[in-house]
Amino acid sequence: MHRFVVLGSLLVAGFALAVVSGPSARAEEKEKAAEHKGHMHGVDKCAVECAKCMLACESCARHCAMKLAKGEKKHAKTLATCADCGDFCALAAKVVARKGPMSVTTCEACAKVCDVCAKACEDVGPDDDHMKQCAKACRDCA
Repeated sequence: MHRFVVLGSLLVAGFALAVVSGPSARAEEKEKAAEHKGHMHGVDKCAVECAKCMLACESCARHCAMKLAKGEKKHAKTLATCADCGDFCALAAKVVARKGPMSVTTCEACAKVCDVCAKACEDVGPDDDHMKQCAKACRDCA
């Protein structure tokens, strides 16, 4: 019974606060949310591109491991660069998504690693669709 009294009191207090704050406070709140949403679109897009790149790099690292197992030694370097790039992209996606204070530093490092990975994939597998997809994802992310 005591819980219902407390919950009822909280509901009444919330309703009273909404009435007291009035429409002008709600309009100001909506304006701030709209401004924030415009800024967040770019941040969200960056986090999504990093996540896509991470998936492409993880897939490509597996592809390179399979090629390496078949004796194609040129894939040893791209296996390593794709694995590292995937880790950087995962970190960047997480830090950017939570709007962390290290976002800029993380994104700069991620972009550099993506450039290295894209070049390595382009150099090793210019005719390999899997490598091309990874290189494209890296370029889009960078």
